[in-house]
Amino acid sequence: MAVMQTSYLFPPAILLLHCLMAFLAMATTNITTDQSSLLTFKAHINLEPSHILSNNWSVSTSVCVWIGVTCDIHNQRVTALDISNMNLTGNIPPQMGNLSFLDSVNLSRNYFHGSLPRELIQLRQLKIVDFRFNNFSGTIPYWFSFLPKLQVLNLRNNSFTGFIPPSLSNISTLQDLDLSSNPLQGKIPEEIGNLYNLKTLKLQYNRLTGVIPLAIFNISTMESLAFTGNSLSGNLRVNICHGLPRLKGLYLGSNEFDGEIPSNLSECSQLQLLDLSYNKFSGSIPGEISNIKTLENLRLRSNYLTGAIPQELGNLQNMEKLAIGGNFLTGSIPASIFNISSLQYLDISSCNLSGTLPTNMCTHGTQLEVVYLHLNQLYGQLPTSIHQCSALQILALTNNSFSGTIPRQIGNLTLLTALYVNTNKLTGVIPQEIGNLYNLEYLDLGNNYLSGSMPTGFFNLSKLLLVTLSKNHLSGNLPASFGYGLPNLEELYMTGNSYSGRIPDSISNSSKLRIINFSFNNFTGQITNSFGELRFLEILYLNGNNLTSESPELSFITSLTNCRFLRALSVNGNRLNGILPASVGNLSSSLRYLYAVNCDLRGTIPNEIGNLSNLISLSLFGNHLMGLIPTTVASLRRLQALVLFGNKLSGSIPIWICELENLYGLLLQQNQMSGAIPDCIGNLTSLYYLYLDSNRFNSGIPGNLWQLKNLLELNLSSNFLAGSIPPEIGNLEDAILVDLSLNQFSGVIPSTVGELQKLVTFSLAHNKLQGSIHDSIGRMLNLENLDLSHNNLSGLIPMSLEGLQYLKYFNVSFNQLSGEIPFGGPFKNFSYESFMFNEGLCGKPRYDVPPCRTISNNRSKRKTMLHGVFILLGTLALILFVALTYAFMRYRRKDKVPIGTDLLSSTIPLRVSYYEIFEATDGYSESNLLGTGSFGSVYRGTLKMGKDVAVKVFNLQLQNAFKSFDVECEVFRNLRHRNLCKVISSCSNLDFKALVLEYMSNGSLEKWLYSHNYYLDMKQRISIMIDIAAAFEYLHHDYSTPIIHCDLKPSNVLLDEDMVAHLSDFGIAKLLSEGESIAHTITLATLGYIAPEYGSRGVVSTSCDVYSYGIMLMEVFTRMKPSDETFSGDLSLRSWVNDNVPNAVFQIIDSNLLSSDEEHFHEKLNCLCSIMELALNCSMESPKERINMKAVVATLKKIQFQLLAYYA
Repeated sequence: MAVMQTSYLFPPAILLLHCLMAFLAMATTNITTDQSSLLTFKAHINLEPSHILSNNWSVSTSVCVWIGVTCDIHNQRVTALDISNMNLTGNIPPQMGNLSFLDSVNLSRNYFHGSLPRELIQLRQLKIVDFRFNNFSGTIPYWFSFLPKLQVLNLRNNSFTGFIPPSLSNISTLQDLDLSSNPLQGKIPEEIGNLYNLKTLKLQYNRLTGVIPLAIFNISTMESLAFTGNSLSGNLRVNICHGLPRLKGLYLGSNEFDGEIPSNLSECSQLQLLDLSYNKFSGSIPGEISNIKTLENLRLRSNYLTGAIPQELGNLQNMEKLAIGGNFLTGSIPASIFNISSLQYLDISSCNLSGTLPTNMCTHGTQLEVVYLHLNQLYGQLPTSIHQCSALQILALTNNSFSGTIPRQIGNLTLLTALYVNTNKLTGVIPQEIGNLYNLEYLDLGNNYLSGSMPTGFFNLSKLLLVTLSKNHLSGNLPASFGYGLPNLEELYMTGNSYSGRIPDSISNSSKLRIINFSFNNFTGQITNSFGELRFLEILYLNGNNLTSESPELSFITSLTNCRFLRALSVNGNRLNGILPASVGNLSSSLRYLYAVNCDLRGTIPNEIGNLSNLISLSLFGNHLMGLIPTTVASLRRLQALVLFGNKLSGSIPIWICELENLYGLLLQQNQMSGAIPDCIGNLTSLYYLYLDSNRFNSGIPGNLWQLKNLLELNLSSNFLAGSIPPEIGNLEDAILVDLSLNQFSGVIPSTVGELQKLVTFSLAHNKLQGSIHDSIGRMLNLENLDLSHNNLSGLIPMSLEGLQYLKYFNVSFNQLSGEIPFGGPFKNFSYESFMFNEGLCGKPRYDVPPCRTISNNRSKRKTMLHGVFILLGTLALILFVALTYAFMRYRRKDKVPIGTDLLSSTIPLRVSYYEIFEATDGYSESNLLGTGSFGSVYRGTLKMGKDVAVKVFNLQLQNAFKSFDVECEVFRNLRHRNLCKVISSCSNLDFKALVLEYMSNGSLEKWLYSHNYYLDMKQRISIMIDIAAAFEYLHHDYSTPIIHCDLKPSNVLLDEDMVAHLSDFGIAKLLSEGESIAHTITLATLGYIAPEYGSRGVVSTSCDVYSYGIMLMEVFTRMKPSDETFSGDLSLRSWVNDNVPNAVFQIIDSNLLSSDEEHFHEKLNCLCSIMELALNCSMESPKERINMKAVVATLKKIQFQLLAYYA
């Protein structure tokens, strides 16, 4: 603070010195000095496009007649300089300080740069300084405070940095201060409140933080306050209007203000504009705002406002612009809104509103120019009275549920420039009257149920820039004159209709076209070469039609070489029956996507394809291409997908393919390729999909292929590969498909296949494998398809396979297996085809195998005797153990020092003493405290062996702490799952109880969700939620008796160093007895996550965990806690999500997850919508209506699979 003070508190001697210098300057200067100063200024102008000053400012004429110069008529001194808006470039020289009579200087809207010279302090007469829209830099000079007559200081849109100098508060005459649009930072100085003559204060679009100083709200002369576009925070003062009786404009948009909007804003009786948009305001819209009769512009968009729109807003008869969209409002749109006769702009989009539009919505709204009602749940027919909104220019109704036909009266809106009705339920034909909208620029009718053909008049709407007709039932031909009447068209989307006939050559007359999507129609005829005349073309999609080529050389591709901005070309599914020409290499260097799938292409892939240096995806599958993959493909360093399957390509996989480090998909299956798979294939670390099946590859699988840890699908089937399957196959932990069938692999199936726990399809059929089916396959819990047929496998079918609940297809036929066929779990659905030609198998009659032989009576008696002996010995050993333990514990209790017990001995070999725990945690030091829970604290520690652990020390003073410890010990005694927190040991006696757990280096999910230094992307979040779902699936379905966790929340989800999620804290878990499905208990779980039946009646079941999981699934993807203050009364996290799914999902998800301009936005949004729908299914009110965790895991994995494809 001392440093800041020195910038505006000056000793009297310095102040006197400045005044003396200014007085001397005025006394010693004259008109010649003024002329000299301005000529020097002109010399510092480096660029002057108009040459006005260079031609006009001359010593041959009086300075007082120079352009931009004003002189006092009495003393002939320069008093004003205005050279604004002349596109001048240069800087201000120190000599400008000699214009001692200057009272106004305007250099705005030029390109002046550099810092302001200190000599300007001598301009003591200055009243107006207007330097806006230049590029001045440095800090804002302190010496402005020495200009005693300054009334206007405008430095807007420059490059000033640093802080707002508090010394500005010394300019008591200042009326207008505008420092907006500079990268200024820090807080607004409290001293600004001392400027008691200030009328306007504009600080918007800087980097200011903190709260608005209260003193500013007491400047009674203030008329306009503008703080938009900073990072200011805090609540609005309840009495904000008391000290601002003249306030007309309050601009607080795009900050971080929160709390409720004060109802007494109505006391700002002269307010004309109120902007609180893009903040975090909550609560309802106060109806008292309607008392501000002068209000013309109300902006409350994109906050967290709830409740209904107040009817009283209709009383604001001077209102011109009303923007309250992007909130969480309920109910319908009040009819009174449309009674505001002065209303010109209405935005109530993205609010989840329902109801119909008033039939008389335009009776009074004749001034309406812009109406945004998209992303709601409005329904009913579009009112026929809409033609009365005769001034309407933009009408946006997308993503609602409007039905019926488009009213013919819409053709009377002749000023309309944009009509958006995408994604509704509109039916019928497009009215002929649409052709009357001769000012129309944007027409979006996509995703409806419209039928018939486009009206003739449409093709004469010459101002059209964008047309979307996609996904309707439209039909008919495009007229031969198509392009002549649409000369300004830039984007044309017609996909998913039933248009037929030829694509007219006249399309080239729509010469500004950038995007054309004609895919999935019934167009016929040749692909016109006229496309090549569209010089601005970026995207051309013709896939899914019946188009042909004019010549075998695909001449249309040659014509497209003229389109130098082409980024994507797709002709999939058209019978082109030609050869890919060498001219393909002359296509735009901007080309990123080239698709020619199932096109009957012949010949070879031309070498010139390597010229497409920016290509990301090359897909030519399903053709008749032959020859080698050209070596020039090695030049495509940005290539991510190489899809060439289903052709007749030959030769080996070239070594250079390993240099394509961005490749995520390599699909070469169903060709005639041969040779060995290159050793370097493991260098393609970005690879997700590798398909080499149905070729002639030989030798073995290269060892480093198993290093591809991101691999999702691996298919090497139907080749001549040999050798053994190495244990490293277990490295493919993320794989969901591995198919090595129809090869010549030998040896045994490695036990490490059990590590492939995400695997859905696994096939080793038709090889020469020997040995037994390893028991570890029973750990592949997501397996749906398992084929081990046609090998030389022997031994038993492991009983562990009964635990594969999702297994739908199982085949071990044509082996040498023996023993009993399992009959539990999925095996009850299999028939004899799964087991035939295994002579040693026996089992149930439905398997069409012999019954298993029973054990003889003698053997049975012997076995019974042995059992009796073992039971007797076991009983004696147990009695002896109890006696010794009791004596030992009596002895140890004298020292009051607990040691590690054997409570968890069945799973945990490590014993840890109290002293080792004490030393490991530095005496339970606060610096090692990781967190506290319901029954104790968790500390980080390091054992003597160097192992990092987490130690959960129970507070035995708390009720139920002993029980909590016992429950956790019981839970962890026999549990085995990668997504459960692993307990290493326990330490217990009557005075001390602790669990020693595996340390999770990445902390809790809660930390990653809500700490500013951490971030989880969409892929990480869904992976974490799959991990937790898998843990619950195990607890609920795969353990001998169901275990209910009872307290799921983000703080109980821990992440290891690989970001794998582990479920922790079983302190209040319930273990159901055999045959028991529900239990009763005291509610101890965390509010917001508890199922209704648990909270109200203490009834717990596995459905309670499912409910909590659903709530946490919403929280993870919205980043909103169920306990957030936003949720009160009837509004909860679940109801909020339910109200916004599916139509407004984008409004509720974490804004960091997805942006509307990223690739595959809509597909990713659909995935998020599916996730939210799953969360709602998990959290149904009735436990009977909730799905189980098996279904959750399966659903999430399918969503994850889709999502990864879009991110790939």
